[in-house]
Amino acid sequence: MGTSEDARGTPIRVVLVDDERLIRAGLRMLLDAEEHIDVVGEASNGQEAVEISSVLLPDVVVMDLRMPVMNGTEATRQLTSDRFEQESGPVPAILVLTTFNDNDAVRASLRAGASGFILKNSAPAVLADAIAALADGGGWLDPSVTRGLLQDFADRPDPHMPTPVELEQLTRREREVLVLMAHGRSNTQIAGELFLSEATVKTHIHRIFLKLGLTDRAQAVSVAFRTGLVRSGRWAEKSASAMRPADDS
Repeated sequence: MGTSEDARGTPIRVVLVDDERLIRAGLRMLLDAEEHIDVVGEASNGQEAVEISSVLLPDVVVMDLRMPVMNGTEATRQLTSDRFEQESGPVPAILVLTTFNDNDAVRASLRAGASGFILKNSAPAVLADAIAALADGGGWLDPSVTRGLLQDFADRPDPHMPTPVELEQLTRREREVLVLMAHGRSNTQIAGELFLSEATVKTHIHRIFLKLGLTDRAQAVSVAFRTGLVRSGRWAEKSASAMRPADDS
C-alpha cells in the first residue's frame, strides 16, 4: 500500500464504499499503486460507511450510490452533516461513483453534500486525480456527468438562467458562497472557510436565491457551471478580482 508523503505532508486517507466486493478490490488495487493515497477502510453499504468513517476519519470517501441497507445519497448526507462533524470530527469529502443514466441520483447527492462525481469506467489516473482534488479542498465533475446534469436542467419547464445584470447584483461574498456551494460544501464548511457564522452563510444563500430567482442548491450549482464560475473537470473558478466589482455589504 502506497504511503509516501505528498504535498499535504501525509498520504490521502480514503475509504471505499461499494456493495460489490470485486469492485472494491479493483479500486483498492488501483489506488494502492498511488504513493500519495492510503486506502484505510472499506464498506459494503452506506450505514457501514458512516460507522467506519466516524472511526477512521478519512479525507475522502469514494461512494457508490445504489447499495442495500443505506444508499450512497443518504450516507453522503450523514457524512457531511453538522452532527457528524460535532460527534466525530472533520467531515470527509465525498467522491460519488456514478453512471451515465444516474442524473436523478447525481442531483440528490449534490444536494446531500457530495464534492465530486466520477464514472465507474474512468481511467485509473482520473480516479487518483479526482481524489487528490477533493483532498485539496476542491471538487471534480466528470464531463459526461456535467452534460447530463446541465441537459436535465435545460429540459425543465421554464428553466431560469440569470442574466449578466442579475449576476452583477451578487456581492463578492455572495459569489464566494455560490462557488463553495458548487463545490458541495455544507453551510458549516462554508462558514469555516470564509470565517463567517452559519447564520450569516444562510443569509447569503437566501439572498443569492432571491437575486437569481433560484429555489434550491441544485439550481445554484447549475448556474455556477453555466455562467462559468465553475467548470467541469477539475474545478476552475474565476477569482473575485477577475469579475466585475460589487459592493460587499
